[in-house]
Amino acid sequence: MAHAPDVHICEVAPRDGLQNLDVFVPTDAKCALIDTIAAAGVREIDAGSFVPPKVVPQFADVDAVMAHALTHKSATIGALVPNPKGAERAIGAGVNAVYFVISASETHNRANVRRTVDEQIEGFRAVRAAIDTRPVGQRPQLMGAISTSFGCSLEGEVSEAAVCRVASAFAEARADEIGLADTVGYATPRSVGQIVTAVRREVGPQMTLRLHLHDTLGAGLANAVAGLEAGIRRFDAAVSGLGGCPFAPGARGNIVTEDLVFMLERMGLSTGIDLDRLMQTREILARHIPAKHLTGHLHEAGVPKVLRSAA
Repeated sequence: MAHAPDVHICEVAPRDGLQNLDVFVPTDAKCALIDTIAAAGVREIDAGSFVPPKVVPQFADVDAVMAHALTHKSATIGALVPNPKGAERAIGAGVNAVYFVISASETHNRANVRRTVDEQIEGFRAVRAAIDTRPVGQRPQLMGAISTSFGCSLEGEVSEAAVCRVASAFAEARADEIGLADTVGYATPRSVGQIVTAVRREVGPQMTLRLHLHDTLGAGLANAVAGLEAGIRRFDAAVSGLGGCPFAPGARGNIVTEDLVFMLERMGLSTGIDLDRLMQTREILARHIPAKHLTGHLHEAGVPKVLRSAA
């Protein structure tokens, strides 16, 4: 059995990376992107979102993309869902993981899913119940994702208590994992440490936590290091730094997967990801997405010899 990497990275470009674009990426290009990500050794891929096409037109082809993604048996294939109806579609499609989102910010939650936080918590409980009716071997993992955990462009500061309230609800409803999302990129290394510590205290040491970081203000990788120092070993990231939330004004892209992998490997932490293969995703994206949306220090500077010589 292969040794598990020190740090687990979930690639979110096919979902979070594409959802905010003003251009439709063809289905075959999405599938090719997923193929290349999987070939690079990424063990988890957020492949799409089951939302109405009129809300997010980018995912009008989610059924076809998800069916293709699920042919990759080496990776956990997940989908973000905003409500029980979306979860029903995702479960029916056979996904390995369901990511159910609730915002710590009441204002953002209403803008994002048109429900109150309390209503969304009830929706998560319904999804948990629906999954539990399935045979044990056919139950997808259920992650509760807390959007705006480190601030909100609609409300501003988000209290530690608000984040912990949602985390507690997720834990009580038996989430398999809880994700803390810096949806608009307002986090600092200090706030990452504080929120992770507070949530860990709230839900206990047995609950798996992950970080979903954006790089709006340029602190993304510093925040990842702060997460590591706080004990986090699971991160979301997007190739070429794609990403943004349609319902969070000012939100910028996710932390760049290529840059994160390089940093972690240079720190002596294995990711199990082939960086050269991961860099090839840029060629696929550049055919369909304007250059202004594609970022990444490694793509600008090239992979330093120090990493190639260590390979």
